[in-house]
Amino acid sequence: MQQIIRFIEKYRYFLLFLMLEFVALFFTIQSHSYHKSRFINSANSITGGFYKRVNNINEFFHLKSENIRLSEENTRLKNDLLKENHTKDTTNQFQRYQYISAKVYNNNYTRRNNYLTINKGLNDGIDTEMAVVNSKGIIGTTNSVSGNYATVISILNNYSLINAQIKNNHHFGTLSWDGMDYKTVQLNDIPRQAVFKIGDTIVTGGKSTIFPAGILIGTIKDFEQNKLINISLFNDMSAIGNIQVITNLHKEEIQQLEATNNE
Repeated sequence: MQQIIRFIEKYRYFLLFLMLEFVALFFTIQSHSYHKSRFINSANSITGGFYKRVNNINEFFHLKSENIRLSEENTRLKNDLLKENHTKDTTNQFQRYQYISAKVYNNNYTRRNNYLTINKGLNDGIDTEMAVVNSKGIIGTTNSVSGNYATVISILNNYSLINAQIKNNHHFGTLSWDGMDYKTVQLNDIPRQAVFKIGDTIVTGGKSTIFPAGILIGTIKDFEQNKLINISLFNDMSAIGNIQVITNLHKEEIQQLEATNNE
């Protein structure tokens, strides 16, 4: 207490000066609307900038969890939609596909044979040869699977061959990659009579037990006389985050049936 008293005694003239300055400033602001508005605007500017930065920080920390929530919600809605479209009364016509949300942990796109690693595996219902997609289109197919993880053969891989079609005329071909540009893949084996143009949309053909029909791939970039078509991908394969793995619930039944034809 005595230290406070000594401090006041030592700096009494300076403290008196500050008090008088404060009183003068107060009356100036109160009596002049211009000064009052400038003072309020300055205070709002300072506090507004502070709250904006705090909000940006909060948004940054909540963005990751929000993205995961939206991805899981998107997966749930897809499953509900498929169930609505494919469930029929009391017959045995049930939904054919189921979506499982996952996140990419590692992604290669600069090699000739590229792979991704995702954070879901056998414990989550993931198996080999399942389609991997996101909201923009196809990404690849599952390859090796452990309990909690799986590797994915990227569409940017020499071993990746996917049935695809020109959306407008339903002509089918094989989607592959020449190892050159990670933004461009190739569509081969399109029939000679097929009519198409630059800008046409390419989607999955559905003639396999892996990819459902109609999943987006990209648009025709250019083509040659021998019908080799370059496709600009919808997906940026260098920036893949949240994905869905598609389970074909009828896959085993279809494969068993087709196996009898080969005996």
